[in-house]
Amino acid sequence: MAERIVLRTGEALVAGGPTGTAAEPEVIIGALDGPVGTAMATLLGSQVKGHTRVFALLNTDVQVRPATLMVSKVTGTVQAAIAHGVLDAVRAGDLPRSQVNELGIICAVWLAPGIVDVVDLDHRVLFDIHRNGMAKAIAKAMRHEPSIDWLLENQDKVVHRYFQMGLDGKI
Repeated sequence: MAERIVLRTGEALVAGGPTGTAAEPEVIIGALDGPVGTAMATLLGSQVKGHTRVFALLNTDVQVRPATLMVSKVTGTVQAAIAHGVLDAVRAGDLPRSQVNELGIICAVWLAPGIVDVVDLDHRVLFDIHRNGMAKAIAKAMRHEPSIDWLLENQDKVVHRYFQMGLDGKI
């Protein structure tokens, strides 16, 4: 019998495409009869204008398993890419196939606000990057990555993309 998954967290950053196509999903994975299931029901029932909560779908009328609720960090969606990333994680063995009907996933989806203004956006690139990001975030969540040992060892070596301070304490 597979280990019960109560609550796991993960994130990933996947870039490399045109401006605005980077993916940075943040996920919570857990049993539907636990805190993740309660959160999913609460989020779906308390919609917020401009940041709709929707299930990840392969297409209309085809919901992915484990059930995955997308919570937008900004207005916009890459719904099918997230759904494919979930199935990629099941196929890779990062999510136990035997538990797909008992698990739920909450995914905070980030899209660059300027993406709506990109002329001739390559939607295939946007899809592929977000699919890869979702699968990577799930894998990290299920493997408890990064480990506390890695974090403690690298704490002062990691430079945050939006907060960059030198060793002298100056930005």
